Amino acid sequence: MKIFHSYFSSHIALPVIVACLCFVLASCHQVQIPGQFTKKDTAPKIYPDYVGVTIPVNITPLTFKMDSPSEEMVARLSYNGQEIICGGEDARPDIDEWHSLMEKASGHDITVEVYSKENGGWVLYQPFSITVSPDSIDPYISYRLISPSYVTYEELTINQRCLENYDERVIYDNMLCTTATDGQCINCHNYQQYNPDRMQFHARQNHGGTVIAYDGQVKKVNMKNDSILSAGVYPTWHPWLKLIVYSTNKTSQSFHTRDLNKIEVFDAGSDLIAFDIDKNEVTNIENDPDEMEVFPFWAPDGKMLYYCSAHFEYKDTVSKEVETIRRAKELKYNIYRKSFDPETRIFGHRELVFNADSLNKSATLPRISPDGKWLVFTLGEYGCFHIWHRDADLWMMNLQTREARNLEEVNSNNTESYHSWSSNGRWLVFSSRRYDGGYTRPFFAHVNKDGKGSKPFELPQPFPDYNRMSMKCFNIPEFMKGPVKVSPQSFADILRGSGEPPVKYVQQLRP
Repeated sequence: MKIFHSYFSSHIALPVIVACLCFVLASCHQVQIPGQFTKKDTAPKIYPDYVGVTIPVNITPLTFKMDSPSEEMVARLSYNGQEIICGGEDARPDIDEWHSLMEKASGHDITVEVYSKENGGWVLYQPFSITVSPDSIDPYISYRLISPSYVTYEELTINQRCLENYDERVIYDNMLCTTATDGQCINCHNYQQYNPDRMQFHARQNHGGTVIAYDGQVKKVNMKNDSILSAGVYPTWHPWLKLIVYSTNKTSQSFHTRDLNKIEVFDAGSDLIAFDIDKNEVTNIENDPDEMEVFPFWAPDGKMLYYCSAHFEYKDTVSKEVETIRRAKELKYNIYRKSFDPETRIFGHRELVFNADSLNKSATLPRISPDGKWLVFTLGEYGCFHIWHRDADLWMMNLQTREARNLEEVNSNNTESYHSWSSNGRWLVFSSRRYDGGYTRPFFAHVNKDGKGSKPFELPQPFPDYNRMSMKCFNIPEFMKGPVKVSPQSFADILRGSGEPPVKYVQQLRP
């Protein structure tokens, strides 16, 4: 039962814990294949939907249940004479037996047979396959857990989850520096080359600042300066330099009364800045008043910076926030890039990469595969905060041919938004609202050498209904090569301190 303690204590209600314990007890009896049954020629309807998915060889067991009326179920998972039989109210393979089966089936398909007891008799559904890819996945991801509300964010954590088992632990808890009168909001966790020892995140409001951890040293940075638009917001680490590029944003939000997209998050201004961690120096690298620059991302060779920008000229005499609300659907972001010399730390001129505006669309969140071949981004009708847009889809561009296409094999009829590449470039993790339209949850898809994605699968949980019972959204999923070792309390101590002196503004970064 150790596996459940840190997981449930972080963000799931007591009734769910009790329900889970009941499931555990119910599944401990010996499970056997039914002796008598009738056959159906359709695949079973299960949740999560793992029918025909491709999974990494090192993934934790996939638990699932019947998503149609069923009194009891039995599942047999097999490959080449080796099998797992499990069942009861749901199917939860033993973790040791699962990893043994995965190792044997690597590069092949396992067969899944599902028996369901319905109306007193057993039914065998059409068997289906799960492809076990020899391409492993990074052992950890991290994400922000937040309620899907618009004003309440006090109960907010950044968590890390092991993908090889179900262990989940808190990296930082918003409540550690929150009081009855002064709240805190944490966001934008980011790593240098998937390294958990080199990370950053922001804390807003009470004890605010940017926390940067680098090889055991942790500090709080005050990035406010009169020469830049705001403190840093959306980050990207240079692949090897102690240099982070941020967008600076004047972010606001408005609410819809009739539109299915409940909320609109927008910028009344945004620029790009570069921050030297050692020198505590910052400089503007893009600050055109008629351009909204946002979502920077370094190419893996460290010689090109990708980002999004929308051309927007203010016309009215009202406040910028009011005018942006009125003209929100005019904001169409294109993808650009700038060359960068790591030796001199000089940026070049911008170059258009993807002209979304010509399609009357808006492109955000450019992410480059580790081999530099593929660019994945989110495309929607307008704006930069596509997590709230139901039409948002993932697109992929071949950076050699500049051909772009809808990743239709991955997308759904609801929101696909924030996404990240695994370190080997064979897996995407992305946020999706495909099940209910209200909660973002992490999904994974394999990407082959030709840029073709597989059918996505949801983050496996220790029991199948966990995601549907949880009342939190999983935001900003990021792959990691291991766990963050700094404790939440240590991060809180750093935030409560005075931190570094305010950043110094310079015209040009020094080598």
